[in-house]
Amino acid sequence: MKKLLLLPAIFILLVSFTKKEKTWVAIGDSITYLNDHLPETGNRVTKGYMTLVTARLPWLHYINQGHNGWTAVRIAKEIDKLGLQKADVYTVFLGTNDWWSGQPIGSFRDYKDSTGNTTVYGAFRTITGKLRSLNPKAQIILITPMQRVDFVYFGNMKNNAWGSYKEKNGQSLEQVVAAVDSIGRYEHFKVIDLYHHRSLPLNKLVKYKRLKDVTTGQYVNYSYPDFIDKAFNPDTDEYPYPMEAIDLTYDGLHPSDKGYKIIADELVKVMKKLK
Repeated sequence: MKKLLLLPAIFILLVSFTKKEKTWVAIGDSITYLNDHLPETGNRVTKGYMTLVTARLPWLHYINQGHNGWTAVRIAKEIDKLGLQKADVYTVFLGTNDWWSGQPIGSFRDYKDSTGNTTVYGAFRTITGKLRSLNPKAQIILITPMQRVDFVYFGNMKNNAWGSYKEKNGQSLEQVVAAVDSIGRYEHFKVIDLYHHRSLPLNKLVKYKRLKDVTTGQYVNYSYPDFIDKAFNPDTDEYPYPMEAIDLTYDGLHPSDKGYKIIADELVKVMKKLK
């Protein structure tokens, strides 16, 4: 009889300590998209940040809303066509493409007054408004862009860009980060600041960039910042980031396994505290 009485008590304890299943919608650009499209990394990545997070938090199920090459401005303009679902938690990981494509950052007034999708601030207002309309009780987490060095796409080397060490169209990537942070503080959203993360510094994003010495014609492995402004010809030169150059990113912009683990670690710290 005592054993029979113990069974219900054990069941109640197990239920009380079992986390209720939750749905996570991850909104982002290629850094999010690649989680489920690993061959597009040249198989340089084995697991993206969403896979890593949900492996550690099995009660959490993700929906990938990463859109390759998209800006926050484009996400906002297309928000009603994305098929976003009601979820318990949303992450918004955008901004690096807005910076490179020269989207105006705008001012906090654009967010507060909902002035439209012509600025980064305004676009974030559209995005957060949509998420709140789907589930007013959902938790929204903002993730800032990482720093970046010179990006070269291995599939098409003409697709390349300089790093966040200098401005593009008179704007710095850090200004985009400041915008994301100010929105988070205003809305009381959790902000994961990858840009200033001590484990993601510029000099650790790649081990080197392999470029031709213009005087000798020989390839040289230049570490950061020595490769800044060194000539690179996508028509004739070899890909500058061989496998041995991979560190926190595999191409100067997109995280490697090592980089994705840092992002996942930060998200797990936040996600495991979900109500």
